[in-house]
This record gives sequence, structure tokens and C-alpha cells, in this order.
Amino acid sequence: MFDRVHNRNMRKSQFEIRRAKAEDATDVAAIYNQGIDERLATFNTEYVTAEEIHEKIAKGGDKHPVFVATLTNSNHIVGWASISPYSTRACYAGIGEVSIYVQKEYRGQGIGKALLQSLIDVAAQQGYWKLMGRIFVFNQASRTLCKGFGFREVGVHEKHGKLDGKWIDVVEVERLIPRGII
Repeated sequence: MFDRVHNRNMRKSQFEIRRAKAEDATDVAAIYNQGIDERLATFNTEYVTAEEIHEKIAKGGDKHPVFVATLTNSNHIVGWASISPYSTRACYAGIGEVSIYVQKEYRGQGIGKALLQSLIDVAAQQGYWKLMGRIFVFNQASRTLCKGFGFREVGVHEKHGKLDGKWIDVVEVERLIPRGII
């Protein structure tokens, strides 16, 4: 399923961030499904299909983009990120919900940072005033990543959902986008 070759000291020049294309859907789905298996970042327990991801990429456009991280030398997709609508209500149109998933073998190498920076940059360009996310309380890596980019933890939603029959608490994080609130 995944290429096992990796370098713990990967430099940003060894991977690139770009907008996802329709043909990326299978790889993006595989990375998300790895996240489902790990039970660290999503309440989903049913695998997503390439068709579902293809639809997300196609519908996203400029306002709700999907980005992928690829290895420079092989174009192999090792991570992805997206901005999804926070709500369908018009008053929340400037708030986006972020998701970031990195293939297990490539974590800790700056890929998540590069993906998150891409989301922040496009959010500013698209007029968002806030990005937010919900992180499982025990997902310290994601909490640390978000804190490093100016997200603040605004509270804990206790018993936010059940996963494998156990209640899971989530930390709500947010980052204001200065250009969007001027």
C-alpha cells in the first residue's frame, strides 16, 4: 500500500505541496484510511473510497481546497490537507475546518507543517477570518503542530463522540486570519 522508504531527516526540498488533482484520489483515500485504522484523528470507522475523495477534490475549488504533499523525486503522495466548510450557515462562511493527514512512515519530517502553512496561506487569500479544528485530546502531535502555527486551544468538548464504544474528548482549536477580519 505504501512505499516504506523514507528519510527521518527529510528537508522541505525533498517534498512539494501542490493542489490535489483527480488522479490523486486513490492515494489520498489510502492515507485517510490509514488514519481510520490508527484511531488517532477521526471518528470515522468506515473506509472512504477514491470516488468520495475525488468528489471532495472536484467540489473543493478555491474556497475548500485539498492539497497533497509529494516526494520530489517520485511524485509519491505522502500527505494531504484540506479546508472544509465549518457550517452551511451564511454567517459562518469565513470559517474553515482544517484536516491534515500524513502517511505514518513520513511523520515528523515537516510535511504536516508545510501542509498547514499552505492551508493558512490560501485561507488568507480566500478571505477566511478563522480556521478551526477538533483534535482528539490524546493526539499530542496534532496539538503541538497547531500550537506552533498560532492556533489556540479554546476548550474541550467532553464525550464528543464514541469510537469503538469509548467516549472521546476533543480539543477545539482556532486561529484567526488577520487579513480576513480587517
